[in-house]
Amino acid sequence: MTTRRLDKAEWRVFLDRMSKGLAGKRAEIEVASLGQGAQIAAEWLPLLGVAYDPKDDLLEVALDGFDHLIHHPREVYVDEGGAGLATLEIVDGDGARQIVKFRDPLMLPPAATAG
Repeated sequence: MTTRRLDKAEWRVFLDRMSKGLAGKRAEIEVASLGQGAQIAAEWLPLLGVAYDPKDDLLEVALDGFDHLIHHPREVYVDEGGAGLATLEIVDGDGARQIVKFRDPLMLPPAATAG
């Protein structure tokens, strides 16, 4: 995988484009800080989108039933591999790292019908 830091000027356009490409994926959000260690904020929920609002300096990760808001993000990193975006890491204004991991939903076989 290749990790790269995004320039702040490209956050909005990149995240808008990325959200379209990740439709149907699941996401897990881990928040890691020196004061509180690492904690899971959301565990493999359907991803609705990721957006950055430069006016309010707010990055939002919208999941089914959960909105994760990151105020005053300072840095955004992306890990991209052959299958596309695997991880999005955001460093917030307090220095905490918000790590968003993406994966495809599990494809279960169809349920057997009673006959």
